[in-house]
Amino acid sequence: MLDKNGIAKRIAKEVKDGYYVNLGIGIPTLVANFVRDDISVEFQSENGVLGMGPFPYEGEEDADIINAGKQTITTLPGASFFDSALSFSMIRGKHVDLTILGAMEVAENGDIANWKIPGKMVKGMGGAMDLVASAENIIVAMMHTNKAGKSKLLKACTLPLTGVGCVKKIVTNLAVLEVKTDGFVLLERAPGVSVEQIVAATEGKLQVNGEIPEMKI
Repeated sequence: MLDKNGIAKRIAKEVKDGYYVNLGIGIPTLVANFVRDDISVEFQSENGVLGMGPFPYEGEEDADIINAGKQTITTLPGASFFDSALSFSMIRGKHVDLTILGAMEVAENGDIANWKIPGKMVKGMGGAMDLVASAENIIVAMMHTNKAGKSKLLKACTLPLTGVGCVKKIVTNLAVLEVKTDGFVLLERAPGVSVEQIVAATEGKLQVNGEIPEMKI
């Protein structure tokens, strides 16, 4: 079973040389720490940064340099800063190759809910709506179940939707899954996790085809 860093490390394998990548709040922000040193990747944040690096070490933070989640970040040589209008033009213009988001729920048809729990205070949707509407490739980083042990990979989302039919792949603490028109497809299982455990933790339709390899991270 993976922890949050393990999920981020596995997703980092999906990042290719030359990609422009947007990282959502939560687990996705950790992905920048695990990208291979031999590839060139530009991380974009919707608050107006292009060229983010890993998180700073303790004591080296600069409170003026933050991501969209208001976390302090580092920047790589050649990084640039700009207003949010230009940032969202990049997103809406489909100039981001990969978007990595957290989620509260994902449905078997690729719907995602990641911004609001009714009755709880929320600051707003942020850039999530634009990201899911514009990105060609969306990977979700999330825990497979909630704190009560109930599945977060559902037949249909119960929370307010962020986007419809947009998620391509999901990496959880239990598995890597692809989202097809006819449901989730199990691609890999986390170390020490059985197929039976994944099936039991998945409410939505799940296809298990042949032997499922253990993921390599």
